[in-house]
Amino acid sequence: MGSPTDVAASAAAAGVVDGERWLVALDVDGTIMQEDGTISDGVAEQIRRLREAGHAVMIATGRSVSTTLPVMDRLGLVSDYVVTANGAITLGRDESAPTGYGQVHVEEFDPTDVLTTIRGEIQEGGYAVEDRDGVLRYCGSFPTVESSGNAEKVEFEQLFDRPATRVVVVSPDHGTDDFLEVVERMGLSKVNYNVGWTAWLDIAPDGVTKATALERVREWLGIPRERVFAAGDGRNDIDMLRWASAQGRGCAMGQAPDDVFAVANERTGSDVDDGLAAALATL
Repeated sequence: MGSPTDVAASAAAAGVVDGERWLVALDVDGTIMQEDGTISDGVAEQIRRLREAGHAVMIATGRSVSTTLPVMDRLGLVSDYVVTANGAITLGRDESAPTGYGQVHVEEFDPTDVLTTIRGEIQEGGYAVEDRDGVLRYCGSFPTVESSGNAEKVEFEQLFDRPATRVVVVSPDHGTDDFLEVVERMGLSKVNYNVGWTAWLDIAPDGVTKATALERVREWLGIPRERVFAAGDGRNDIDMLRWASAQGRGCAMGQAPDDVFAVANERTGSDVDDGLAAALATL
């Protein structure tokens, strides 16, 4: 992987000079990509424009590595760094690696306590644990991972076997508000958690978010805080948008819930209205 000096030199060659380069961090689902998997031409064009100008355009997602890199391929996006698993895994460009990226920072935790706590409240849910190699071990009904080549169905107790970078819980019998009440009642500690659009709970290691990973990347790249732009739509984007809004630009997508809007200092149109393209066009 190239050093920060090499990265800065390549940016200057592309047309961006010191003091003008932005760190542009983008969520995938509901931001770059619509619910049906569509990436609009407008979004793809704006990402390409900024990258070709020399800005540090990158993805920051809750997705696993194996489901993130194909999105980058679709966009033709080659970035210095990639944040996955809600900040637990950061990849860096490595031309010697089969995928072109290697792990540069990984955060893990023991999932035993959180899984047993949740199982006491939600017996019929689906549970998945992702490890640092991107392998998802799951039990219960989990259609979103059952078709994955990196997924393995196991017994509940086998989910404790390895350190986790991420735990995911789904509960089709709960609405989002009901699920939020259950999660609050559990009083989870030593982990960070976010509840998604449906009854979907993402759990990361303590103190680990997209924001913590992006701050590390920002320091590596030497980009000032006032030149960061982040866009997202979900509750797992709250810390990232708060971080970007503090001195730079944190942009909430138009369909985001109110608590996401509350931490952003900008708002754009929804994903289906090409909101990301409109926001990126201002850079």
